[in-house]
Amino acid sequence: MRALILSGLLFLTALSASAAEPFRFTAIPDENTARLQERFDKVAAYLSAELDVEVEYIPVKSYSASVAAFKNDQVQLAWFGGLSGVRARRAVPGSKAIAQGAEDPEFITYFIANTQTGIQANEILPHAIANRTFTFGSKGSTSGRLMPEFFIRQHFSQAPSAVFSRVGFSGDHSKTLALVQSGSYQVGALNYKVWENEVKAGNVDTTKVRVIWKTPTYPDYNWSIRGDVDATYGEGFAEKVKAALIGMEDRQLLDSFPRSRFIAADNAMFAPILDTAIEIGLIDE
Repeated sequence: MRALILSGLLFLTALSASAAEPFRFTAIPDENTARLQERFDKVAAYLSAELDVEVEYIPVKSYSASVAAFKNDQVQLAWFGGLSGVRARRAVPGSKAIAQGAEDPEFITYFIANTQTGIQANEILPHAIANRTFTFGSKGSTSGRLMPEFFIRQHFSQAPSAVFSRVGFSGDHSKTLALVQSGSYQVGALNYKVWENEVKAGNVDTTKVRVIWKTPTYPDYNWSIRGDVDATYGEGFAEKVKAALIGMEDRQLLDSFPRSRFIAADNAMFAPILDTAIEIGLIDE
């Protein structure tokens, strides 16, 4: 009998320790890191209150680091771009895309040019970008690399290295804007939401940089959760996280993404991203 009681106590202690384990999330570093820290600390506070568990935001330095943190169970939830989400979910069996911004099923990349180039806005990708210097964002970015490269290859029937005189990777969308605006690169590609945010913040000088082309739409950002969270935090926990994200109504929180609201997502929505990544050699079949 004593052994049974002891066994039960040990079980309850283990269960309590498991329930007390902090729930951690990260996000791709797609713009200014100070802004990201401020944004996601607030998201952590919101999720802590909604989920009744301690929630921590874990910053990372690169897109690949966000995928690695998810793969290694350093975080259990992540705000990914389309490509990083596909990579992360493929690395962790049972992982799911659970939410996305209402705008994310129809995301857009803006191609921008320094005004000194004389390149004007067009409804099709301007051929005049050829033989210029060009910067993508991060190598792992959907809107800053994957889809721009896809459209460049589609238009020119050549890899970017053959189209441009020099190709760079800025690391994030804000830096892409800064590099093209300063003239360090003549042309670049970035997330349209970051462009709109920077315009709103007064950080875009339209006498120096302009949007020259808007891509067709494609699916992008998403919240993805590991497949083993219910085992750690209790049955139905993944659904609670999903409900908390979709139920987010605080306008200040939503505006910081910026998204009008979050909606349900699933893995199948991102099949076009996987197909494109395989097609241009960023992911093996």
